[in-house]
Amino acid sequence: MKLVKLQEMLNIKYPFIQGGMANIATGAFAAAVSNAGGLGLIGAGGMNTDMLREHIRICKSMTDKPFGVNLMLMNPEAAQMAELIVEEGVKIVTTGAGNPGRFINHWKENNMRVIPVVSGVLLARRMEKLGADAVIAEGCESGGHIGEMTTMTLVPQVVDAVSIPVIAAGGIADGRQLAAAFALGATGVQMGTCLLASEECPIHKAYKQAIIKAGDNSTIVTGRIAGTPVRILKNKMAREYVKREKAGADLLELEKFTLGALKRAVMEGDINTGSLMAGQVAGQIREIRPVKIIFEDMYREAERVLKETSLV
Repeated sequence: MKLVKLQEMLNIKYPFIQGGMANIATGAFAAAVSNAGGLGLIGAGGMNTDMLREHIRICKSMTDKPFGVNLMLMNPEAAQMAELIVEEGVKIVTTGAGNPGRFINHWKENNMRVIPVVSGVLLARRMEKLGADAVIAEGCESGGHIGEMTTMTLVPQVVDAVSIPVIAAGGIADGRQLAAAFALGATGVQMGTCLLASEECPIHKAYKQAIIKAGDNSTIVTGRIAGTPVRILKNKMAREYVKREKAGADLLELEKFTLGALKRAVMEGDINTGSLMAGQVAGQIREIRPVKIIFEDMYREAERVLKETSLV
């Protein structure tokens, strides 16, 4: 099963899944990604059930290609959303921030593909036993909520541990990294940060420019001490958060820095006190391009790299 190409599994042109980024992965953006040949995802994080329904219907109206929903299991309306996804006929669901076990049987009974995000081998094995079709092994290079293992170490260990396809995520923004993911045994990749700098991405232009201007050391992880690590671009809020965290501030005080911060970044372009979620590959990104061009260039470069480095 590991040898199955992601394109064949999901009926898409390229082996690319768009990350289900909260407050960013709208129905319109998911449709744009699907139309460009990848798998667009609607990010249910930050939504309620009615909002999710609206975005699913927007996506349906804008594409006839496969798309999915990313369900954040910590959402207080996760159960209602899990049922809504079935009712709306969505055929692919990815999950994060928890164990989707209570929903998997129902989803599978409705002929859905279930692909949980995992940050370790134990969870990957558990997802396989529960009936997941594949897993997304996400390394700590990625933006937003992260685990501890790097993509380079996590992906091959998950590949060796399960018999279902493994999709690599975290630190992937060009064809060299796509080729590396294939070499590690992945059947495809999930990407987020590099798609923030796409023409179709709905984030504020100031957020996009912050990605473009980022260097190799422009991200920082907040929440490590509290056990809730989140990777974002360094700014006034991030530096103050880490300073207060190291000084022993409690969660209530730290929450004041982050409450509504992602929406401020996405909607208002607040690059000083907003939460500019981004992965370490931000330092590679230098221009804003259409999703279609990003995909075409990445896939073409991966083919060239794999051919040039072949020892067979």
